[in-house]
Amino acid sequence: MDWTGGYASYIEYSAGFYLEQGPSYLNFVCALNGMEPVPLDRPYTCFELGFGRGLTANVLAAGNPNGKFYAADFNPAHVAGAQAMADAAQLDNLVLLEHNFAELAQGKADLPPFDFITLHGIYTWVNAENRQHIIDFIARYLKPGGIVYISYNCMPGWTAALPLQRLLVEYADAFPHQSETGFTGAAAFLKQLQALDAGYFTQNPSVEQKLDVVGKGDESYLVHEYMHKHWQPMYHADVVRDVAAAKLDFVGSANLPFAFPGLYLNQERQDMLATMPNAALRETIKDYFLNTGFRRDVFVRGARKMSIVRQFECLAQYGLVLMVPRSACTLQMKVSFGKLTGTEELYTPVFDALAQRPHTLAELAALPSLQGHNVGMMAQVAALLTASGQASLYHRDGAQTDPAPGRRLNRYLAAQVRYGDEYRVLATPLAGSGIETDLMMRLVYWILTSQQGQIDLPTLQQQVWQAFHAMGRKVMKGGVVLDGDDENRAELNIKVEELVRDKLPLWRQLKIL
Repeated sequence: MDWTGGYASYIEYSAGFYLEQGPSYLNFVCALNGMEPVPLDRPYTCFELGFGRGLTANVLAAGNPNGKFYAADFNPAHVAGAQAMADAAQLDNLVLLEHNFAELAQGKADLPPFDFITLHGIYTWVNAENRQHIIDFIARYLKPGGIVYISYNCMPGWTAALPLQRLLVEYADAFPHQSETGFTGAAAFLKQLQALDAGYFTQNPSVEQKLDVVGKGDESYLVHEYMHKHWQPMYHADVVRDVAAAKLDFVGSANLPFAFPGLYLNQERQDMLATMPNAALRETIKDYFLNTGFRRDVFVRGARKMSIVRQFECLAQYGLVLMVPRSACTLQMKVSFGKLTGTEELYTPVFDALAQRPHTLAELAALPSLQGHNVGMMAQVAALLTASGQASLYHRDGAQTDPAPGRRLNRYLAAQVRYGDEYRVLATPLAGSGIETDLMMRLVYWILTSQQGQIDLPTLQQQVWQAFHAMGRKVMKGGVVLDGDDENRAELNIKVEELVRDKLPLWRQLKIL
């Protein structure tokens, strides 16, 4: 009997971390959109449906010891790998379950009510029956006032690529012998069709980008993105109708800048949207304006609108920590819908303050150089700096978070560089989240935390080189892989020195070290 329900489970999913699923982050989305968040100054509960490799669940549990985290996946390989990670980090606040959506919806697991339920990508990868199980699970277990995060492939952004996904599945089914997964042969076949000037490709030039991703991307991700039998991008309005059965109200997007329509919609478009009779239609029309292909929607079961005073009180408790050196801060910010330019009068004082230490939004608004700018304006700054990767959000309570679980997990994640480059994140106890890291960062972290006492720079460089060389890796410079040992070692020494200068102070602020 097939236990997959048409889901492509023959290859493990890639190990990704999705910060939007964090409880503090989701609370910020609610506060940003004027809705009451979930109190985090008391024990709370979180559930992730379809956790994949379990990296997000582990990082969030490690960074939020005040929360009790549950997560389920029906793939036993995923559960075993995630449990090994949790065991290595000694996470006693994470429960990992091997259940499908039907079993969960029917109450076959012993579960409490939840403050947060999240799922990444799953909703448009499964069939209608499983989508109903997801809604039933939410209806059964989400607390009143609880928050739900659903990210999903959406229309109309996927319109041109729908035939591409269908042909991938059909070809892989017909020729499974082409590769271990059936995907490689299908991807090559698409390129062959393109070379033969198939009208689908010549008349749909926007598909070129998708085709490049299919041909060059990580197969463990692409199989789960494209190869499901019931893969179906959905319109926002249809998702809203589905979740209404669980009494969910749409709050806003976890893509933070979308809380500020003036940033991405001109006045004429805003005026037209204002004439629409309901929020679901307005959001769907926005997707037509932006040709949206992926949404990160946040819902609440019983959303409660806050007064402006209450909203500012909630926002004031959040803060920013700079993620790049002060010299790398820029007014040119790249976000999902394009590039924005910040004003020097507003952003320069913020950059200068954050270069000294993390600041709450209330502290930033109180800077003498920012008189006249309230917490609401600082929240917009926070949204843009976070979205552009220049800063990270944190809640002021994060300063009291026990960093030990996060550091235990980080030592495990960093040690995995010996075997590959899968786990590209470190837990950040201050933010209750994680930050993306490259292999070199994790290698340096692994060596630093494996030693007793201080390590001077030359010794660290020597040890990094020995480990790097033993792994058979080579350094890339200017897009070119360096060949000789002398060249590799010299460039590696430069990179280690830059890491010590730029990253170690940040890691200490984030309580990573």
